[in-house]
Amino acid sequence: MTISALAGNRLVLDRAARDLLDRVAADPAEPLLAAVTGPDGHGRSAYLTELARLHRRAGGAVQETAPERVDAVDPESVLLVDDAHLLDDARLRVLRELVDGRRHRLVVAYRPWPRSTPLGDLADAVKREGQLILLTPFVREQTAAYLAAVPELGRRPDLIDFVHGQTAGVPRDVERLARALRGQEPRPGAPAEPPRQAVLEFGPDLDDLSPDVRRLLLAVAAGVPLPVDLLGALLGREPAEVDALVAATRAAGLLGPDGRLAPLVRRAVTALSPAAERTAVWRRLSEVQLARGGSVLPLVRALLTAGVAADCPAGTLEAAAEEALATEPALAAELFAAASTAGRPVAARQAVAAALAGDLDVALRLADRLLASATPTERAEAALVAATALAHRGQVGRSVELYRWSAAAPAAAFAAIGALAAGDLAEAGSDRTGERNGPPTLHASAARLMAEGVRDSLGGTPTSALSTLVQATALLEPDGRAVLLPDSPAALAALTAVHAGELDIAERVLDRAAASGIGGPLMARRHRLLQAWILMVRGRTADAANRLGTVTGRGRPLESRDQLFATALELGIARRNSDLGALQRGWGHALEAVVRHPVDLFTLLPLGELAIAAARLGDLDRLAPHLHRARSLLARLDDPPLWSTPLHWSGLHAAILSDEPAVADEHVAALLTAAPHSRYATVVAAAAASWVDVLRGVVDPAQVEAAARGLHDAGLCWDGARLAGQAAIRTPDRRAMTALLDCARTLQGRPTGARTSQPTTADGDGQVADALAAPAAHRLSDREREVAELVLAGLTYREIGDRLFISAKTVEHHVARMRSRLNCANRAELLALLRTIVAQRPDTAAGQPWPGRAAR
Repeated sequence: MTISALAGNRLVLDRAARDLLDRVAADPAEPLLAAVTGPDGHGRSAYLTELARLHRRAGGAVQETAPERVDAVDPESVLLVDDAHLLDDARLRVLRELVDGRRHRLVVAYRPWPRSTPLGDLADAVKREGQLILLTPFVREQTAAYLAAVPELGRRPDLIDFVHGQTAGVPRDVERLARALRGQEPRPGAPAEPPRQAVLEFGPDLDDLSPDVRRLLLAVAAGVPLPVDLLGALLGREPAEVDALVAATRAAGLLGPDGRLAPLVRRAVTALSPAAERTAVWRRLSEVQLARGGSVLPLVRALLTAGVAADCPAGTLEAAAEEALATEPALAAELFAAASTAGRPVAARQAVAAALAGDLDVALRLADRLLASATPTERAEAALVAATALAHRGQVGRSVELYRWSAAAPAAAFAAIGALAAGDLAEAGSDRTGERNGPPTLHASAARLMAEGVRDSLGGTPTSALSTLVQATALLEPDGRAVLLPDSPAALAALTAVHAGELDIAERVLDRAAASGIGGPLMARRHRLLQAWILMVRGRTADAANRLGTVTGRGRPLESRDQLFATALELGIARRNSDLGALQRGWGHALEAVVRHPVDLFTLLPLGELAIAAARLGDLDRLAPHLHRARSLLARLDDPPLWSTPLHWSGLHAAILSDEPAVADEHVAALLTAAPHSRYATVVAAAAASWVDVLRGVVDPAQVEAAARGLHDAGLCWDGARLAGQAAIRTPDRRAMTALLDCARTLQGRPTGARTSQPTTADGDGQVADALAAPAAHRLSDREREVAELVLAGLTYREIGDRLFISAKTVEHHVARMRSRLNCANRAELLALLRTIVAQRPDTAAGQPWPGRAAR
């Protein structure tokens, strides 16, 4: 590929075409026989012009008119014939005779189509006796080479990509677009769309086309696949005639080899065709496509882009909306609305699309109107929409009522799930025959499994419940994007898995649900929130915050259930990061979220997290009524261990923060009662008992480390690290303290330092003893005592700084001063002395053991 810049004319050629020019330049008198072919706009005429220039520069004669007779051509001249496809048969036969005579230098250029028999014979003869030069579109490197020769444009990669993408490398179109861009004011970055001047230059080309070719271009501009039979029906032509039209359009350099239009050409065809002609072609195309059962959505997209969708038949709009429902429910709702305006009875489907898109206000408004005035079938579908929307907004009782009323097969199962969520066993068990109505579709089967899985979670084993819910999820994965769900089986499976300590399973189920799009955009936020929850529980607070940001940072406001989880996540992340300011800022929003969404079985996790935050802020009383309702709900369900265990675990920590030993003992007793139910319940019960023992000053290092590692293995990484850290600052054994602090750092995911042994020499023991014998209370300031407590709790300098509103560097300086003042040789000695100092402080919680506890 080379460039020849001649009098402002730039030729960008591949090697074969360049080699021919180089041979002519080296010896213009040598024999020459070649054919140059390619669609319009690919440089045939420019190539012949360059050949003529080379011969004239060498003093040779050039003849550029096709002769009528062989003897009209001077053997000493070179004959260059352009547009041979336009010559009559007689002149083509003369050219063929010149080739056969082998006495003349001849180059002939022509389009690939039309190809008459004499032209085909001439082309075959030239190819056989001479050389065929095939001009093709530029590759990206050739486009870049062309633009590099334009000083105003240069070699900017973004501009190269824009020009090449808009033109598909057709040299004529590259030149037009480059010329238009050169005339614009310089701007950083590639333009969003081609300049209008580049589009207008296609006007003469389109005017020269036949009406059938223009209609073909408009059909292709609609963006739908165009088999020959569809084009035949559209244009009223036989297949052979359609093939000829396609060939003519390709030969004009407007239609690519793949049957598509380059974006620049498509824009020109759409913008420059008469509006009446364009609308007529697209309406006819939509009718033909709809009649043959083909996809009409791409066509309708083109109509929307052109702003003429209102002229599209209502049936086409409805069909396109049904196509878009699974992947683009918002677009489907828009199309259903347009079809409804045109007189189609699609309000129920519009309500479904709006609900799937997450626009529950519109869905509820449409559904409520249909419930009052529609046909029985539409009313049943409207009831499903309203019930689903209300379930997402926490109106479980009304949702169950509407599901029951609709009498559809999935609705009966969804009503049972809602009743169980509200703690109504009687309602959940009534009228279960409705579940068997209708065909056993994937939707109906998945709904039934969902209900069975929730029932199993209340009275069966966690493994059985989880298995059933995962099976329900698998049923919806192939075609679950357009299914309206009050809650997705993946979300219920993830909740069950989290309650059972199976976080790996929860993550995988949610990942598959997100990939398959179960429940559409309506459920997408719920799945992401639960993914963030799992990250938070594992102690990966930064990742959890990032995932949460993908939910709260854009789009319409969250519905009440999602808002409850989002606010609980915000406060849970802040608590784990020791960010008291964020806790205080978010508490008001959390109270509002709790009020907006009544307590149900599937919101116990955020309620428990908010209880801990409330205790940390000293405001647990305001959450007490909601916690009471949660306990009452569980009591109505016979206190299922799977669902009650995490709430008791949260209650324990809230009681610890509120300094309520008796309440903490109640939660420990409940956890111990539930311990035989599952491995997770056993782990949590053991950790709860150890935690309370630690707070009472009874530290069994082996038991604490086992409990902490059990929490870590169950996914509660942050809790496990915290338990080990709390025990470390309360044990009188300095070796045990060091081991527990290392355990805490390991479980928190931070590397531990080398386990430095305490000094065992007389000097070493004396050094520690001397430090402890001195009046330690007078050695540290109040701020240093605060820092000491948090260091012993296992917090990093950054976390300590966040909690005390000072920089991490200031924390480091405090620690360095304490080590120097206490004359500690290493970090292990410093931690041992700090533990003693903190324990000597009368008002510190770390050194204040709880009252004794009744035997369990």
